Amino acid sequence: MLIDLHNHTWPRSHDSVLEPRDLVERAKAAGLDGVCLTEHDALWPEEEAAALAEEFGIAVIPGCEVSTDEGHVLTWGMEKYVFGMHRTPRLAEHVNERGGAMVLAHPYRRQIAWKDSPEEWETAIERALKNVAMPHCIALEVLNGRGKERENRFSLDLAAAAQMPGTAGTDSHAVHDIGKVATWFESDDIWTWQDLVAALKQGNFCAVDMQTKEEIWVPARPPNFTVVGGAVASS
Repeated sequence: MLIDLHNHTWPRSHDSVLEPRDLVERAKAAGLDGVCLTEHDALWPEEEAAALAEEFGIAVIPGCEVSTDEGHVLTWGMEKYVFGMHRTPRLAEHVNERGGAMVLAHPYRRQIAWKDSPEEWETAIERALKNVAMPHCIALEVLNGRGKERENRFSLDLAAAAQMPGTAGTDSHAVHDIGKVATWFESDDIWTWQDLVAALKQGNFCAVDMQTKEEIWVPARPPNFTVVGGAVASS
């Protein structure tokens, strides 16, 4: 399944101009099998997400992008916003209690080197590896649809250095963001946040550039996976 793990809609995300139904309809038209609604520090009721999924015939999975002292963290499994979750360890406690999972969003922010010199780049990677959010996250977002090539390259280098798998999300706030990138999962049965967390923990997924069809595997493509006709498939 191809799922966009990172999206924002109005009015739950005040910086978005996307209506939820418009996002889901356009995502389906772009060839996606599902989207995650990850509003800024705001939660979607599961029944509302399920109603959108039933209407459009693709998975609509509620999540949240939590603003923490260490950066923005995509979370699944949250029941409510709890005071103190701006501290990543406290956020992780709450998510783990619910059997959820966390992914560090656009990890290049506040971390990327100003220059592309090997020394500064390596120093920035080393600094980013010390982010206290890293041990609590199951993956890093290595392909952000609104990130520049250099920024996403930093995220990919960071994931490789940390030996952590990489996801992709458009970070959609407007129509032109939809359908640029997605995360491919081996599982073809992801309809709830519980299904998504199970698939993330299984680890058989990769980031996909929907425009170029490039697959980004971190740390590396498993030996039992091959590419067939430009799509990822297990052998």
